[in-house]
Amino acid sequence: MKKVFSKELVIGASVIVAIAILVFGINFLKGVNLMNPSNYYYASYDDVSGLDVAAPVKVDGYKVGQVRAMEFDYAHPGKIKVMLSLNKDLKVPADSKVSMGSTLMGGSYIILDLGEGSSMLPVGAEIPSVREHDLMGKVREEVLPAVGAILPKVDSLLVSLNRIAADQALLASLQRLDGISASLLSASNGLNGTLNRDLPVVMRNTKSFTHGLDTVTANLGALSYQLKSLPLNATMGNVQQLTDNLNRFSEQLNNRNSTLGMLTNDPELYQRLNRVSADVDSLIMDIKKNPKRYISIKVF
Repeated sequence: MKKVFSKELVIGASVIVAIAILVFGINFLKGVNLMNPSNYYYASYDDVSGLDVAAPVKVDGYKVGQVRAMEFDYAHPGKIKVMLSLNKDLKVPADSKVSMGSTLMGGSYIILDLGEGSSMLPVGAEIPSVREHDLMGKVREEVLPAVGAILPKVDSLLVSLNRIAADQALLASLQRLDGISASLLSASNGLNGTLNRDLPVVMRNTKSFTHGLDTVTANLGALSYQLKSLPLNATMGNVQQLTDNLNRFSEQLNNRNSTLGMLTNDPELYQRLNRVSADVDSLIMDIKKNPKRYISIKVF
């Protein structure tokens, strides 16, 4: 009887130990450390997508606890109650808040924003939760949908590029461009050869032309100096005086009351002068024909 009791006791103890090992192993695999003393707090969320048991609770990026359990709050439909297991040494101010962060792979974790108040929340109290999107959440909710909308357009663009690349006209154009490039290279080489051959001659001619320009400039400078040394003021004064005299002479010719004006403008005086000139001519002709009439010579 004693021997049977001992077997049952051993079996019972083995089952208890196995159950304890199983519970400890399951919690260990979940990331729950049953040996680490913790304080429990609660948070309430409308949506816990991506949040799993044993998800980390972080303060400024450092893990200070984990999610211990989650259950639907039947007293407040639409709310999900999350149990947070925090390090026992962590004190949570009353004005602290919790929010959910997301990883790039779609997982979530709890962000604990410690307040600055002096009063502390009691263990087992509920920490107010806020809906905030971290960087990964914004990437998942804003960037990834936009990328998903762009992918079909990128696929259509690639198809169009493949169709363009297979176009024979484009290939022919590229071949013509290669020929044009070769022609340009040949022309550039020819131009370089021409410049290397003819440029020194051009430079010498340019130097000779420049020397000639310098000579002309020097001659112009000398001529300018000579013109500057001429008595231009006196010459211009004489020209002005001559111009004045010509103007006065012209005025006298145009003035009928002046002597020159009467000579040039009086027709009667002109006719008289013509008659006198004719008479003088007749007298001279008569003297030539009959000199004895006017000259008498006596011989003693």
